[in-house]
Amino acid sequence: MKPKFLFAATALLFGASVGLFIAGRPGLSLDSPSLLREIQRLNELVSVKYSIQKVVGIEEQKYPLGTEKILLITQAQVLAGIDLSALRSENIIVTKSKARLIQLPPAKILHVVIDEKQTKVWDRQVTWRTPWVPYGKDLEGRARQAAIESTKQAALEMGILKEAEKNARTSIEALLRAAGIEQVVFSPPS
Repeated sequence: MKPKFLFAATALLFGASVGLFIAGRPGLSLDSPSLLREIQRLNELVSVKYSIQKVVGIEEQKYPLGTEKILLITQAQVLAGIDLSALRSENIIVTKSKARLIQLPPAKILHVVIDEKQTKVWDRQVTWRTPWVPYGKDLEGRARQAAIESTKQAALEMGILKEAEKNARTSIEALLRAAGIEQVVFSPPS
């Protein structure tokens, strides 16, 4: 599935479901405090997902001599978006023209999930033959942690935060339009 189509389908589904949620609540006003509570209930808005494959190698020196090496291939999903629970009342302003001026929190990476079915140890080498030197039990765990950090960095370099912010704005604007708000303006975070 193409990323743009996936985003459009997600935004449409998000806007429709939230619109129905708001419409199904009789007596809900669209003033700033009410609007803030409804948006905060959504908690995290994941607005983009990247799938990234990484190869990570770690080498550990053994005492008195030798090394242990591991080569790990990982497949991970990086989910980025906006933490809507961080919105405060001062972030939503109703102007005289009934427009909503919204200052969203900055986009961030919300989750990195390693796909265990697609992740595997490709190679593991030991270059010592002394029985008193133990195998590195945590070497694979450290390689996985390094893979998570490397995956986050790759997603940041690919522009995931900019895309997440853009998609979140589009989704929230669709939500507010479905709730009957005609004009939405976003301001940069302070």
